[in-house]
Amino acid sequence: MKFWQSVFCTEFDQLTDVVRIAEEVGFDGVLLSDHLLHFDRIASRYPYSADGKPPAFSPSTAWPECWSTIAALAATTRKIAFLTNVFILPLRHPVEVAKALATVASLFEGRVGLGAGAGWMKEEFEALGVDFHTRGKRFDEAIEVLRKLWSGEMVEHHGRFFEFPRAKICPVPKQPIPVYIGGMSRPALRRAATLGDGWIGAGQTIEQAEATLAELSKARRAAGRDHLPFDAIVPLLEPLTPDVLERLEKAGAGGTVSYPFVFELGPSSPLEAKRACMERFAERVIAGYR
Repeated sequence: MKFWQSVFCTEFDQLTDVVRIAEEVGFDGVLLSDHLLHFDRIASRYPYSADGKPPAFSPSTAWPECWSTIAALAATTRKIAFLTNVFILPLRHPVEVAKALATVASLFEGRVGLGAGAGWMKEEFEALGVDFHTRGKRFDEAIEVLRKLWSGEMVEHHGRFFEFPRAKICPVPKQPIPVYIGGMSRPALRRAATLGDGWIGAGQTIEQAEATLAELSKARRAAGRDHLPFDAIVPLLEPLTPDVLERLEKAGAGGTVSYPFVFELGPSSPLEAKRACMERFAERVIAGYR
């Protein structure tokens, strides 16, 4: 079982220190969030809250660009892994994403992955002139483009949304870049089972997580992909006791998450409070299970 620290809503000037501390106390990886813009008004409904409003963040929340930030953070650490939770893939052109991610992953072999989601904020798509309503199909095709380009070979693509003649990118990492699919919707679970190297949940009880992981396993078997490696990162909405973690691992999860500091410490907190929070998690959860 691997343990990930989410840095969603972490103050930007503390981010480097937070990641160093996470590595120091024993976390395996860090999860970074993604948005492009803050809007004065948001009409879109957030899918994971009862009132449809996104939690915690405000117009003053830092949303650093993912790949340059990961490169900077990886350069100041030794082994901790980095994964986006989640990068809004259909909002971007996959050729640019393939290039940026391959570059960072080549510098830090085995430490960088793509956690991708379809996106829920229509306003972001409209600002970039991208059709919000076809984002699911764009998402599927974008994954195909990424994997072609990450092969390092001369490839071509002629799809509904993306088109290019024979070409390649260089560098590409020696190890494959894992693609995790984030989300709880039916399309997200279908995409994880049929196209993903892993899945990232959005917070469940252990019973709900067991049911979802069983559903994913069944869907992967039906797709003929159950022989391939697959990693599920599953945040839980209950205390992470050894018994709960054992159940989660037996159900097929490869990791779980320490929730963002904003939920325990409030919208702003000193670095030492965050250190104490991570040390408590490391002592009670990581060391207690390992």
